[in-house]
Amino acid sequence: MKSSILTEDHRLGLGGVAIGTAFENITDQESYEILKAAWDQRIRYYDTSPWYGLTRSERRFGSFLKEKDRDDFVFSTKIGRLFTEVPESEVPPTMWKNPLNYDFRHDYTGDAVKRSIEDSLQRTGLQHIDIVYVHDLSEDQVGDRYPYFLEQAKKGAFKVLSGLRDQGVIKAWGMGVNKIEPILDCIEAADPDICLSATQYSILEHEDAVDRLLPAVKKAGVKLVSGAGYNSGYIAGRERYNYKDIIPKGMAEKRSRIAEIAKKYNTDIVHAALHFVLASDEFVSIIPGAGRPEQVKDNKEGLNAVIPSEFWNELKSEGLIYEKAPIPK
Repeated sequence: MKSSILTEDHRLGLGGVAIGTAFENITDQESYEILKAAWDQRIRYYDTSPWYGLTRSERRFGSFLKEKDRDDFVFSTKIGRLFTEVPESEVPPTMWKNPLNYDFRHDYTGDAVKRSIEDSLQRTGLQHIDIVYVHDLSEDQVGDRYPYFLEQAKKGAFKVLSGLRDQGVIKAWGMGVNKIEPILDCIEAADPDICLSATQYSILEHEDAVDRLLPAVKKAGVKLVSGAGYNSGYIAGRERYNYKDIIPKGMAEKRSRIAEIAKKYNTDIVHAALHFVLASDEFVSIIPGAGRPEQVKDNKEGLNAVIPSEFWNELKSEGLIYEKAPIPK
């Protein structure tokens, strides 16, 4: 199996968006407490990106993890943007509440991949990176330049990453995107091992992925990691959906009804959302972010929770889960 790097021990990981100050200005000390809580809960898969906080998240992960035995955890980061230090007045507007002083540009050439990996190793202080994701090569991020950047990646990033994997420099690579099409395009053009699928598959929204993504990755022998499996906090009660303030029509009612049924079976919608994602054989890990140590602990409790089959049957009978979607056995 291609992506055996992520085992049963890595079914729950920690994502680095919140630690990059996506939703609030988390301090260095607060990020340390979150990472320590994850380590203490025996979470051993950590994912970040230089994009998160304009390199802030990557530095924070590295500061914590470089003190650990490198064989004890799996670490992934991303390529696709190159960063240049700039004066504070020139930092571009982004979603980050407290980014570092960097500007960036998208670049998916082979040379950019090598430089990006070198920069990530320098920022984190780690000896190697296990998984490299090609980040945000997707229309929602690069707009109508998607065909141009995809062609650039086919000639550059995809080939270089396969070469680095074959040389043993990295252990696996794939796409890290918010849309289905780029994963399908990558599978057609190259030989990825594992893809980070964000905002495509959750208990609230999964029909398109069930029909198109899951069969394609299964056929290609590619595994998936779930990013934004809680729709960037919406499932946990936040009024944001997939990193935006616009909530899709009908979603509030759907969330409310699933939460109501969960309560009936002595569980909650967050724990159910975690189990729903991992019920698919294609998903080997889910990596929710955390803004507080308590969220990390709750995710671990959720992983170990027992949810009765009657709960899933009721969701299906009410049409709250797509009839073809895998559910926990």
